[in-house]
Amino acid sequence: MGTKTPSEADILRPIKNTTTRYFLLFGAAGLALLLFLVGWGYQLAEGLVVTGLSDWGTGGGVTWGVYIGAFIWWVGIAHGGIILSAAVRLLGMERYMPVARLAELLTIAGLSAAGFFILVHMGRPDRMVTSVLGHYHITVHASPLVWDVTVITAYFVLTATYLGLTLRYDVTRMRDQLPDHFEPIYKGLTIGYSEREDEIVQRMVWWLALAIIIMAPLLLHGGVIPWLFAVLPTYPVWYGGVQGPQFLTIALTSAISGVILLSYSFRYAYDWDHIITDDVFRGLLLWLGFFCMLFLWLQLQQNVTGLFSPPIDVDVAAGARLAHPVYITAMSLVFLVLAYIFAQTIRPALFSKKRAVLAGVLVLTATLIEKVLFVVEGFFHPSFEIYGATPGTYFPSWIEIASIAGTIGMVTLFFLTVAKVVPVVELHAIEHLRGDHGEHDEHE
Repeated sequence: MGTKTPSEADILRPIKNTTTRYFLLFGAAGLALLLFLVGWGYQLAEGLVVTGLSDWGTGGGVTWGVYIGAFIWWVGIAHGGIILSAAVRLLGMERYMPVARLAELLTIAGLSAAGFFILVHMGRPDRMVTSVLGHYHITVHASPLVWDVTVITAYFVLTATYLGLTLRYDVTRMRDQLPDHFEPIYKGLTIGYSEREDEIVQRMVWWLALAIIIMAPLLLHGGVIPWLFAVLPTYPVWYGGVQGPQFLTIALTSAISGVILLSYSFRYAYDWDHIITDDVFRGLLLWLGFFCMLFLWLQLQQNVTGLFSPPIDVDVAAGARLAHPVYITAMSLVFLVLAYIFAQTIRPALFSKKRAVLAGVLVLTATLIEKVLFVVEGFFHPSFEIYGATPGTYFPSWIEIASIAGTIGMVTLFFLTVAKVVPVVELHAIEHLRGDHGEHDEHE
């Protein structure tokens, strides 16, 4: 008896079927986003003083907190997502074809959430025009912050182009089965399409994937994002060459965790057991374990070099980080996930999809709180503490906490909406799986 053969009807199910659970999730995500928008409106009216952020100086506290930590977190999820999708095409990792588009969509959603945090943290969104865009030709030469905005924008354009090219094939082949009320969107996606372009598009997508793989470690989460911190020698927690690879491993662990959660959600909601198989989750867990191990190894490098006969300022900063309960919690969560992945590799009976989801949630929690602490501790322990030896205090306000829930809600709404318009699994993936099943059936 063969397994169920994947079909076009399967990947069209999210578009055609709407359940009560869909509306409940849509409502919950909308409420989370609305709560944050209310808080942001209050912040716009009263100023950043209503948050847990205060002027760095005699008042203590920090100027960057949850907003910047969560910004780094979302950018990492986004960068890692498209790296996974690009690796599927470049390295022939056919096992992950059914989740490649989910990873691409996660990149678009993650970059949008990260960009939203930039606007929120600026206090006045008009400064994006008056301070950043208006003086871009000057600031781009010397400001890591502007480099950041530049590469994120470039990455967004690359990913959107990459996604748009692959959608043309799917929309054209399944147009008769797609809803007519989205006709303008489908016309825009397939404008000028002809079958002769399919081979050309595949080559273009391959080159875009190569560009993405090259850019990620050099300019994105292995480059410009950590350079925001790593080039500042007066902040010993931030300064150092290890930040690039460390940020990259955090990005990949977060992104794989996000793909695991998305894969499980769509598999559960639309009975995609024969499309997103257990083998996909096992493979993703192995990759998650590999990058968790790299993440912990780089943290060890940072702690050893920061605590063994260090300069006084590094000693104070590294000691404070290692003793902080938030840091201990984050490292413990990642270690716990790594231990589970190692154990289920030795004893496969320990594997389950729900445990894989739990592992993803734990890693995402760990990377978020570690990044927030990373940002905050840098301000608490600079090399020159001109305002006294006692660091200030910081605890996120309800607006900042709501910002995390709100952006998660925004990303959830994005997926719920996109899943009603275009297939979130590539038609090529179904054709590939169908070929595999055909061979399987012949053998039987």
